[in-house]
Amino acid sequence: MRRLITALVLAAATTPAAAASFDCGKARAADERAICANRALNDQDVRVDQLYGITRHLVPMGGRDAIIGDQRAWLKSRHACGANQACLARSYDRRLVELNQVMERVYSQGPF
Repeated sequence: MRRLITALVLAAATTPAAAASFDCGKARAADERAICANRALNDQDVRVDQLYGITRHLVPMGGRDAIIGDQRAWLKSRHACGANQACLARSYDRRLVELNQVMERVYSQGPF
């Protein structure tokens, strides 16, 4: 099972990202416009979205609420960055670390 999860994450990460996890045509907030205008941020947004989706489905039901709450809190903090690309990049880096830590906990709790 761990190999399957790893394969899914790698496949998702290597798929070319054509757009952010949201509709850039409807982006109104400064953070969303900045993400849509910057390929690196756009790619990070897609990676966070994919990893969040995977972790949300892998954790037991009791942990899902925490994952969802953490994502909502992170989205608020990302929004606070506005158009500051350095702030947005740091925000994405931190969230990716957090989501990867969740994945490691899932792996360690097996059995797969």
